Amino acid sequence: MAENDEADETPTPALRCATVQFEHRPDDKTYNLAQVEHHVRVASADGVQVIAFPEMCLLGYWHLRRQTPERLRELAEPVDGPSVTAVRALAAEHGVAVGVGFLESDPDGRLFNSYALCLPDGSVHRHRKLHAFEHPAISSGDAYTVFDTPWGVRMGILICWDNNLVENVRATALMGASILVAPHQTGGTASRSPHGMRPIPVELWRNRHSAPEAIEAELRGPSGRQWLMRWLPARAHDNGLFVLFSNGVGEDDGEIRTGNAMIIDPYGRILGETWAAGDDMVTADLDLTLLPLSTGRRWLQGRRPELYGILTHRFGDEREPRAARFATDPVPLLRTPGGETGDDALGLPRH
Repeated sequence: MAENDEADETPTPALRCATVQFEHRPDDKTYNLAQVEHHVRVASADGVQVIAFPEMCLLGYWHLRRQTPERLRELAEPVDGPSVTAVRALAAEHGVAVGVGFLESDPDGRLFNSYALCLPDGSVHRHRKLHAFEHPAISSGDAYTVFDTPWGVRMGILICWDNNLVENVRATALMGASILVAPHQTGGTASRSPHGMRPIPVELWRNRHSAPEAIEAELRGPSGRQWLMRWLPARAHDNGLFVLFSNGVGEDDGEIRTGNAMIIDPYGRILGETWAAGDDMVTADLDLTLLPLSTGRRWLQGRRPELYGILTHRFGDEREPRAARFATDPVPLLRTPGGETGDDALGLPRH
């Protein structure tokens, strides 16, 4: 697996990218790989150079929370296992970078929610979800993933909840990423926030062909697109990068994923999107000349790192991702590092 390889090429003026939403079948690697292959062939014929698929798309997602650790290990594969190897061959055959999500096992028997970006030259860049909450047996990763590409532009990967913590996207941008691959399995969840997402009735999905307006209203509504619009474009705008948002769609072990595959430019503008109630692909040409003067990229030069020590200081109430994700108790409005006065404990400037 290659990491942070040097690229000598000058940036390509435009990069044709695609992002896919599709309804996976739980534990059916053959079917899911066939969907990946189908979309890669279609995208390649359309001149696409980079294509992103959803989180855990090769195996399925939400049903994993109900499996035993032993079953998860049976389903998991190393990054050089047969599934990623098949995608790697697809990328080389079609000259397209292909990103897919899978359940990874490492030599020590640990499991990770991982994503492999296979480049046409045969190299594979693997990201392990930094904030994994799907199952107690699935560990969180501990490193950012940013790398050079044959097109003279650096890319980064963050999986689902990784993108919700703003520090992760900022760190990825500071490491030089100009394109963020953001695979998800989201929408239609039972949020504990009073104004967060809500489950979408399964019947609406199952009746999507006879009553398409009802399910499309949900996919575009507060539990789908409207929720994404509260934060996702800001990640692109504030950090001066393109975002390839890929997501599952349809039934996912009792929940309805909302799709909403989209591509966002460094100004937070949506270049292409879908709210189709089914498998779909969004394609756009990324104008890389937008990057140097994008608002967020210029703002990055105005940073004052000496003020940001608080971002790396432990407050003492941190929780591991599962506990934080499923917490029911309110978060205190006043939080002080280590129980001490915040400014004094951190040596921060104060008036």
